[in-house]
Amino acid sequence: MDPNQSVVENYANPRTCFFHVLFKGAALAFYILSALFIDNFVIIFVVTVLLAALDFWVVKNVSGRILVGLRWWNEIDDLGESVWKFECLDQESLARMNKKDSWLFWWTLYISAVAWIMLAIFSLIRLQADYLLVVGVCLTLSIANIVGFTKCKKDAKKQIQQYASQTIASQFSSTLQSAFSVV
Repeated sequence: MDPNQSVVENYANPRTCFFHVLFKGAALAFYILSALFIDNFVIIFVVTVLLAALDFWVVKNVSGRILVGLRWWNEIDDLGESVWKFECLDQESLARMNKKDSWLFWWTLYISAVAWIMLAIFSLIRLQADYLLVVGVCLTLSIANIVGFTKCKKDAKKQIQQYASQTIASQFSSTLQSAFSVV
């Protein structure tokens, strides 16, 4: 290998990447192509929403954990309040995450939402309220994952900063203690 060539990083989890993209693409492709070949709105609605729901589940429960090390969910507490819960890998594990996997995860998350927004605009222009309903459901699922993972990523950064601050403070404190105990 020539030392001047840079090493191209491959996907660490190609199967997960495949399924992360598969259901997004399948939902969008089915919705777009079904308008050309299928004349039954119920079939279009059911199949498109089912594919979008599969995408939501795969992203939330599988690819989010494997590709970016993040997981989120929402619970209702005893007072009836909605509470967001976040999990992330530790700092060392997050640093070892594959950059290409992470890039694919975030870009496809946003690109699919943009595609659903464009399809919503087309449905509005064509005055097709029923198809706007399909797009609305798919867009809602897509945006829910964007919001969940964005909040989770911000929470992970905050946890890492708190951990770093605590580690530095504890290290400083132990250094001071050892310096004064020697005297």
